Amino acid sequence: MKSIALRIAEELSVNEAQVVAAVALLDEGATVPFISRYRKEVTGGLDDTQMRNLEDRLRYLRELEDRRATILKSIEEQDKLTDTLAAQIAGADTKTELEDLYLPYKPKRRTKAMIAREAGLEPLALGLLEDPSQDPEAEAAKFFNPEHKIEDTKAALDGAKQILMEKFSEDAQLLGKLRDFLKQEAHITAKLIDGKEDEGAKFRDYFEHSELLKDIPSHRALALFRARNEGILTLAMTVGDEEANRLSHPCEPMVADHWQVKDLGRPADKWLAECVRWTWRVKLLTHLETDLFNEVRERAEEGAIGVFASNLKDLLLAAPAGQKATIGLDPGLRTGVKVAVVDATGKVLDHGAMFPTPPQNKIREAEAMLVAFCKKYDVGLIAIGNGTASRETDKFVGDVLKAHKDIKAQKVMVNEAGASVYSASEFAAKEFPDLDVTIRGAISIARRLQDPLAELVKIDPKSIGVGQYQHDVSQVQLARSLDAVVEDCVNAVGVEVNTASSALLARVSGLNQTLASNIVEFRDNNGAFKSRDQLKKVPRLGEKTFEQAAGFLRIRDGENPLDASGVHPESYAVVERIAGSQSRNLKGIIGDTQFLRSVKANDFVDEKFGLPTITDILKELDKPGRDPRPEFKTAQFTDGVEEIKDLEPGMILEGTVTNVTNFGAFVDVGVHQDGLVHISALSNTFVKDPRDVVKAGDIVKVKVMEVDIPRKRIGLSMRMDDQPGEKVSGGKQQRSAKTHNRTAAPAKTTEGTMAALFAQAKSKNKRL
Repeated sequence: MKSIALRIAEELSVNEAQVVAAVALLDEGATVPFISRYRKEVTGGLDDTQMRNLEDRLRYLRELEDRRATILKSIEEQDKLTDTLAAQIAGADTKTELEDLYLPYKPKRRTKAMIAREAGLEPLALGLLEDPSQDPEAEAAKFFNPEHKIEDTKAALDGAKQILMEKFSEDAQLLGKLRDFLKQEAHITAKLIDGKEDEGAKFRDYFEHSELLKDIPSHRALALFRARNEGILTLAMTVGDEEANRLSHPCEPMVADHWQVKDLGRPADKWLAECVRWTWRVKLLTHLETDLFNEVRERAEEGAIGVFASNLKDLLLAAPAGQKATIGLDPGLRTGVKVAVVDATGKVLDHGAMFPTPPQNKIREAEAMLVAFCKKYDVGLIAIGNGTASRETDKFVGDVLKAHKDIKAQKVMVNEAGASVYSASEFAAKEFPDLDVTIRGAISIARRLQDPLAELVKIDPKSIGVGQYQHDVSQVQLARSLDAVVEDCVNAVGVEVNTASSALLARVSGLNQTLASNIVEFRDNNGAFKSRDQLKKVPRLGEKTFEQAAGFLRIRDGENPLDASGVHPESYAVVERIAGSQSRNLKGIIGDTQFLRSVKANDFVDEKFGLPTITDILKELDKPGRDPRPEFKTAQFTDGVEEIKDLEPGMILEGTVTNVTNFGAFVDVGVHQDGLVHISALSNTFVKDPRDVVKAGDIVKVKVMEVDIPRKRIGLSMRMDDQPGEKVSGGKQQRSAKTHNRTAAPAKTTEGTMAALFAQAKSKNKRL
């Protein structure tokens, strides 16, 4: 059997030595960001994506090996382990294959087949299978056993049938054949449960639905499983015509062929055919349906988690507006607009509430407060949460800025998803124990405009609202995936150790919440850190942790200019050699592009530092501490378009992409309800993956194609030539003729957005 390292190497198309080295580093406690950034020589240059895939496969394969050992031990204890079986188990490369092999030996409750064996009926069953020329009735009469209630031929043959059914259904080779066939040919078929029409209205597109298992996308699969769980639909695995299946399912001949059961007119042929029929319908159908549906669900969950992770990454790496004094506005109607002022570093300066919106309409008082705050604190940005009353608040702020030309602040609509979760969190309570939760929300809105990453790390990633069906997937896998995304994003950007919150520091390679809190406490007690080396004085921050974290922590204006860069302290000596080679001082070469481009990296390669590290050092010195995030831009919402009723088909608007799914993108055009650009309307050319065209946070131009006010649904297109009401053609995705009504039911995750998600796709599909 191939080693774990070799299997991963083949899957990633890299050398086995690279995998062995990476696994050794992971086992020593190194993090993925540290390995992919600072150990390129060791791993042969594996990047962070390869390292994440390696880490996931390593976990799976080690779990597989643990399960393999458990199975071998169990069968050996039963004294049933043969050399052939041991070899089969050793060669199994998936958990499913392992479980198929283990099935006959897996401890189980007493079955009818066990009871039949205890009654001595196994020779009858095996005899008829081996020699169908025997008369079942005559042979059965030889096995009466009143003690075990086998008093007639029917009881004997029924018991023998149970033995063969168990034997037939627990053959690993047969299970593999059937599973492969069904993966290609089977459909998942949904039907409405009688009387559930009204209760399941949101799933009405699935009341009569059938789709190939191999083709069903993640969002539709998860919708079907949710509908089943809510008691709206029944799901079944079907192949071909259902009526014909009632007479003979296509898998029954496969079972018969495997066990060489044939109708040659022999006395036992009919009875054996009945055993095959019952094996499929009673044993195998349910077993394989459960297995394959679980496989579809796992694949769907993986897809949904991937979508969530990709959207989260885009959101976390959204452009920061920069270090400017900022006012955060958390809009509301009856309760008013909560106001918070933070300085360029996010420190709270002031707060309050104003009531410029109905029903109070205290516009003059609100204007006076906003103007006073802007002038007193020299505000450069005004962040407006995009929730209830956001457009009314946006219009009010715009009017104030027009009336006061001396105020140079820029107003920006901010996605406030998760702000309420943060404001009620334990972290927010510790950070602002004396402030009301609504003010904390306004603070979060202001800070996430200044630096989305620094603020969003304080919120459980699952609460940020860029996923689909997130409550229907494995929460363990979801959390693991999202945590990895946050870790990768934080370390890609780097963290300023003298201003970062403990929540942000805790996401740095090698650190945890305890160490992050210790860093903040040390900083509060001793003042700003003057060097990276000073971090070693933080309680419980040892050499190993320092090695993992130091390169990602920044100290601006510190004692060593390299502390503000991504150069790791272990490489400072290399930089000193580079500077010394031309008699330059350390500070002088940082940012000197002409000099750095003249340096020959190979001249500084030694046993410890290879060419990849030297090359990275030179790039970092050229642009020290560079931020990989894009330049800050905002969408300009159209005046007068503030509610869904203001939309008209044909309008061309600017908006911000808030969520990207497998079948399209959602865009905020400023009416409190995101619209859907179906995958077929993203481009004039074929689009396989919406993320090839757009990502969360992008500013895009869209045309309104359809407005359904009662159901709060908006259809959009990024194809400016599209006309509302016309049939879609040319370059648009086409559906398989074998499927129909393939939209998904509303998800419960992002409220307004997800409620319209799949039904929007349906309304667009009808024009295909």
